[in-house]
Amino acid sequence: MSAAPVWSVDPRTGNPREQVAVEATAEEVDRVVRAAHALRDALADRTARAAFLRTAAELLEESGEHIIEAADAETALGPARLTGELARTAAQLRSFAEVVDEGAFLDVHIDHEDGSRTPPWPDLRRCKIPLGVVAVYAASNFPLAFSVPGGDTASALAAGCPVVIKAHPDHPATSELCASVLHRAAVRTGLPEDVLTVVHGFDAGVELIRHPLVSAAGFTGSVRGGRALFDAAAARPAPIPFHGELGSLNPVVVTGAAATERAGEIGTGLGGSMTLGVGQFCTKPGFVLVPEGAAGDQLLKTLTETVSSTGSGVLLDHRMRDAFVAGVRERAALPEVDAPVTPGAAGEHTVSAGFLTVPAARLTAKGPHDALLEECFGPVTVIARYASVDEIAAVLARLPGNLTATLHTATEDPDPDAAPLLAALPPLAGRILVNGWPTGVAVAPAQHHGGPYPATTSTSTSVGATAIERWLRPVTYQNTPDALLPPELREDNPLGLPRRVDGRRA
Repeated sequence: MSAAPVWSVDPRTGNPREQVAVEATAEEVDRVVRAAHALRDALADRTARAAFLRTAAELLEESGEHIIEAADAETALGPARLTGELARTAAQLRSFAEVVDEGAFLDVHIDHEDGSRTPPWPDLRRCKIPLGVVAVYAASNFPLAFSVPGGDTASALAAGCPVVIKAHPDHPATSELCASVLHRAAVRTGLPEDVLTVVHGFDAGVELIRHPLVSAAGFTGSVRGGRALFDAAAARPAPIPFHGELGSLNPVVVTGAAATERAGEIGTGLGGSMTLGVGQFCTKPGFVLVPEGAAGDQLLKTLTETVSSTGSGVLLDHRMRDAFVAGVRERAALPEVDAPVTPGAAGEHTVSAGFLTVPAARLTAKGPHDALLEECFGPVTVIARYASVDEIAAVLARLPGNLTATLHTATEDPDPDAAPLLAALPPLAGRILVNGWPTGVAVAPAQHHGGPYPATTSTSTSVGATAIERWLRPVTYQNTPDALLPPELREDNPLGLPRRVDGRRA
């Protein structure tokens, strides 16, 4: 039987554009993983890794016109959005090069022998080493920043791990183009191009997570797909870490004082955030608690005007479009759910933005309205109208884990509800915002892009410098002669690494 073809499809029409590749067989996945495993030592040189990452950023920028053209043809995300995403992707690669240069990610600790302690201390020297081959599952909604050249790939390579990427079927041509750029970057910096490889196909993705030489995996996608891979990673004879980003409501709480002070501003901001990228951001505010009464009514009036003026858009593929249309129809049919602006199908290939409203009291206990507490991917949000702070607390207690949680408070006068409501948010999410909107994730050392399940399957971040920690494990050497130690742990610190010696930063 011949391998199934992989087609690039135009989401604006649903028509195939070109055949890009063929789906990888089990034998091909095995060959690719074994080849990657054999190249682990090729990434041992930190200087070469940092140069590779910087060169990859440079070559991506040089090829930007072609990459953006291909990505737009496959995703309909638009040149402006993709230009920004390419810049973010290049910056991300350079930031991990800086992490590699600095070396603090190795977390070097040296405790010299001390016989005066009880019990006595031997000489102990600890640092982190790469796990091995990392499987990366590309995201649909970020064909660059969370796909072939994205954060999982960049952080794994920075850690010294070869990467095998399962390309997303929504943008196979973009994936192949980006892979070719990264291969050129590897060769230009003296590394084998197969330190990074791309495979296609659903079955290839399953084979990849099961392969005994794959040591960890990163995933961005749906709850259903991510949970299946997470379970497969745990069911292996030797389970492996699975760092999955699965789904998030990204709740927003608007206090009564905030609505009174700036209902129009909040309504406009919410409308812009929930429709950004046709509602396909993983940090889209999908659930908002708004007070009953005149101030809340004014907020919804502004939101109605903002969303109504938003044009229809194309989702990443027709499967997602169908799921969006069915999802909003199901939710809108629930008792006491209204649609001031009806979301749904706008044409054969497009969707329109909208929002639903429901009394918060409908959500304080388990029931058919629980569907409103599940992510609906696309340009829609749910507005729950609350009558009291106690009602807010009851609803928040029922929410699943999230990437973000946002509180809008009064800015001019004291807001008595601000502190207790803010204290209720950290258990729900990994990033807490005040008087802002969650769409947009800065690539910064202090960033955390993760949260309680089902937002993610681990406590790690997939954005920011500490994302590298996912692909490392610690090793301690005890009473080992200096000549036998790896350079990172030798007494004279030949690599000039930051480290902690006898409890003090050296």
